[in-house]
Amino acid sequence: MKTRVGRFHFDPVLLSVSISLLLIGYVMVASASLHLGIKMTGSGLYYPVRQLMHIGLGLVFGGLVAAVPMKVWEQNGPWLFISGLLLLVIVLIPGLGVKVNGSVRWLSIGGVRIQVSEVVKFFSVIYMAGYVTRYQESVQNAAFGLLKPLGLFSVASLLLLLEPDFGSAVIIIMIAMGIMFLAGARLSQFIVLLSVIGVLAILLVYFSPYRLIRVTSFMDPWADPLNSGFQLVQALISFGRGEWLGVGLGSGIQKLFYLPEAHTDFLFSVIAEELGLVGVVIVIGLFSLLVWRTFAIGAAAEQAGQRFSAFIAYGLGIWFGFQSFVNMGVNMGILPTKGLTLPLLSYGGGSMMIMCCALGLLFRIQSETAEINAGTASMRRSGTRKRYG
Repeated sequence: MKTRVGRFHFDPVLLSVSISLLLIGYVMVASASLHLGIKMTGSGLYYPVRQLMHIGLGLVFGGLVAAVPMKVWEQNGPWLFISGLLLLVIVLIPGLGVKVNGSVRWLSIGGVRIQVSEVVKFFSVIYMAGYVTRYQESVQNAAFGLLKPLGLFSVASLLLLLEPDFGSAVIIIMIAMGIMFLAGARLSQFIVLLSVIGVLAILLVYFSPYRLIRVTSFMDPWADPLNSGFQLVQALISFGRGEWLGVGLGSGIQKLFYLPEAHTDFLFSVIAEELGLVGVVIVIGLFSLLVWRTFAIGAAAEQAGQRFSAFIAYGLGIWFGFQSFVNMGVNMGILPTKGLTLPLLSYGGGSMMIMCCALGLLFRIQSETAEINAGTASMRRSGTRKRYG
């Protein structure tokens, strides 16, 4: 069915959740970074101002993404994924990639550092949604239908591991497998694939000293609280100090050079300390609502016959849900430390802009689905009038 050109339909629940997360994230980034800005640049407003710029750019790019019809994304999905692979190669070229904390994950464009893995996640969702739409029967009935895209994703994962970025490699594999599972791939094939991936992940941890240290320190952070277990110990102290209502906005102590990466990877711990259990529950509730609404939009698109749009929505839901779960799990000590930001909350230009683009794509899906449903309802009313008029 062809989508009619009409007004843009905004989903009120999705809009409210998105604005709430952006506002909470901005306030908490400002609280977690004032002292760091003074130390690094002499200005406490350095990070809050830059984060405001990131959000502004993210909203602009998200609006541009929302203005592009889904047909265009479907036609260009393979090329976008190939361009993502090229970016992963470029970032590894000496002199082009920006190295931070021992990892080469960023490209500097116009003074803004873009984390290439975030772009690849975005393109991965679009590519996989197009693949399962084009090859639905092959995905459901043939093992090759699963192995073909996973071969490309294995190349992307290998390039990510060279940065190194183990967390992002896991996420893009989860996106690919999640979309294929929802597209109707056989459960038996997934059990075999998950077993293989599990073994490979164990081998990667075992033969990589720094990953092995992360896992062992996660299992018992108090065994070496001043070295390998330092991050997790400080995060757990933040949660303990927060209790029910927190110590108060801006009154946290752990962010003052105790908790590493307090404004990025461990922002959730700052929320726990300053806003307490209430703040933690609110943030978890907002992310749960975001994931639920994303899947609801996908289900509505699938009912309207828009399979490509539906699987993009499902892929975005998997991405939002899994990455936020991993980040929160790391902060709470239930998962080993990973360098993943908390979507829409953590400080970072590239991450914020890509997440806003993902939301823009989701708004586009919801708008086109609503427009199709409105057109269908209009046709039904017209038919009823003709029948009884």
